[in-house]
Amino acid sequence: MAEQRVRWGILATGGIAAAFAADLVDLPEAELAAVASRSTESAEAFAERFGAARAYGEWASLAANPDIDVVYVATPHTAHRAAAGLCLEAGRNVLCEKPFTLNLRETRELVALAREHDRFLMEAMWMYCNPLVRRLKALVDDGAIGEVRTVQADFGLAGPFPSAHRLRDPALGGGALLDLGVYPVSFAQLLLGEPDSVTASARLSAEGVDLQTGALLSWESGALASLHCSIVGGTAATASVTGSRGRIDVPSGFFHPDRFVLHRDGRDPEEFTADPADGPRTSLRHEAVEVMRALRAGEKESPLVPLEGSLAVMRTLDVVRERIGVRYPGEEPLGEPAGEPATAAV
Repeated sequence: MAEQRVRWGILATGGIAAAFAADLVDLPEAELAAVASRSTESAEAFAERFGAARAYGEWASLAANPDIDVVYVATPHTAHRAAAGLCLEAGRNVLCEKPFTLNLRETRELVALAREHDRFLMEAMWMYCNPLVRRLKALVDDGAIGEVRTVQADFGLAGPFPSAHRLRDPALGGGALLDLGVYPVSFAQLLLGEPDSVTASARLSAEGVDLQTGALLSWESGALASLHCSIVGGTAATASVTGSRGRIDVPSGFFHPDRFVLHRDGRDPEEFTADPADGPRTSLRHEAVEVMRALRAGEKESPLVPLEGSLAVMRTLDVVRERIGVRYPGEEPLGEPAGEPATAAV
């Protein structure tokens, strides 16, 4: 018997929303029921492009639609708290783009709303749902490389981005850390959990956002993670996990890999490659499939992207921002001990 179709709403009509919709319409168990934007014209054009039955020129009507099973929130992250909160309060289940919110306080508020209204909530950390990343984690958890000693990961774009670009706009939560650094941090914490200590240094722009940031996370076990993100230099975007008995290397695009290599002491290297049936490496379908699986199972959160894990990542991002001296307009204190910022405006 075929599974009942899950009816999706998409809130926002930008590039990531379009990429998600393109993958969603290829899933037979999914139905794109509605889209919302702050512009009626944008919503209608998006609906026509992807075959959505309804288009709304404001968010509230989408949130209030009882025929929608789950809403994908694809706004800029400065609007995640408002958009996802509106949907949760209206009784909708929510998949919210990463970074989950602007800061830990906002993430806590969304988690509290989901639990208050008994709704499903998940951060759209597609890396965690990627089949090859799941295979990598299983190997590490099973002791394939022994006890994890170090994690290295980087993600940087060459730019240059003009001062008016959203990546350099403090009002839009700009900077390398939240847009790109969330991936190295999430990768390290996928394997090691929340760190016990965080140090960081950054180069800031004249607008006050981080152009590039380096962070060192450490755990009581002795494990270390060396992480880097940048919007002024195109990095290799690779990752490596070293253990007491081996190493796993992930080539460029570690957050959506098509292969990785396992090096075990005393053995030949083993290459693990993506299954072509899983679709292109850029596909967002896996997170959609996981949401639909969880909804059918009556789960309120995903074991692949648990809410406590998203809270822990946001806590680390807040600490890094406190260390490097980045705070966004109107933002309350981050709520973590402040370090000494090692920054320079340019």
